[in-house]
Amino acid sequence: MNQPLTFLDATLAFQTKVFCIISDQRVFRSRSPAIFAKVLGRTGINGVYVPFMVEDGNIGKALESLRVLNIAGANITAPFKEKVLPYLDLLSEGANIIGAVNTIVCKGGQLKGYNTNAIGIMDALNEVNFDIAGKKALVIGTGGSARAVVFILNWLRAESVVVAGRDNQKTCRLAGHFNCTPRSLTDLAEVPIDVDLIVNATSISSRDESIELTGIAEGIKSNGCQLVFDLNYGRRENIWQALAQKGGIRFMDGLSALAYQARRTFLLWTGQEVPQEEFLKALEP
Repeated sequence: MNQPLTFLDATLAFQTKVFCIISDQRVFRSRSPAIFAKVLGRTGINGVYVPFMVEDGNIGKALESLRVLNIAGANITAPFKEKVLPYLDLLSEGANIIGAVNTIVCKGGQLKGYNTNAIGIMDALNEVNFDIAGKKALVIGTGGSARAVVFILNWLRAESVVVAGRDNQKTCRLAGHFNCTPRSLTDLAEVPIDVDLIVNATSISSRDESIELTGIAEGIKSNGCQLVFDLNYGRRENIWQALAQKGGIRFMDGLSALAYQARRTFLLWTGQEVPQEEFLKALEP
């Protein structure tokens, strides 16, 4: 015999699920709200996805608000992928190894952190038929995105990975954690580097964001590079794309990686397997 619905059951049955993305002022440049809104609509899930801009000192309060407001899930992006760790109840195995989180599942008052960045990067490389196994890579950046990149390149059996960052201590710490080679960012414009893949894992991709990094990107001389991969997207004049064009190298931005990681995030949040094509179509105007 069916039991009658309680008031709480009825409330949950009709509840609009709220998902969000948390960042600083850069949150309003993200394509994630548009992607998830379209996919939620196509799957018939009663849900919304909203951007939240958070000041650096308030990230702990923002994470607590996920519980208070019954937010169903959150994406975390720069500059908070590492800073959220102390405020989470649980970490997936991958997020624990990488040391950075880009997806949070909120369930029963608990916050569990995952990292779908790494697998999204792998899927994007597979899409362009780039096999890193036995090849050399340069990763520029030392934040949460860089940690995900280095992790997945090692997991895919790259021969070697060089990490270049502005902060020497942070660069050496990341390199030591993943057993790769540290290099000063300023050295890149002075000494040629022998790599097959260059990945920009910083948040900077244009001259107006950093004159200093633009100068370094313009001075990079790579021997044998086959692909320049910028994890960012949406820049009219992209310094990493210019680097690729100058050397006759293939270039890809981060949109496809965004779509791939979004699919895996959606599965964690909803339990629904949605074809990858739906996420790629959601990127279209």
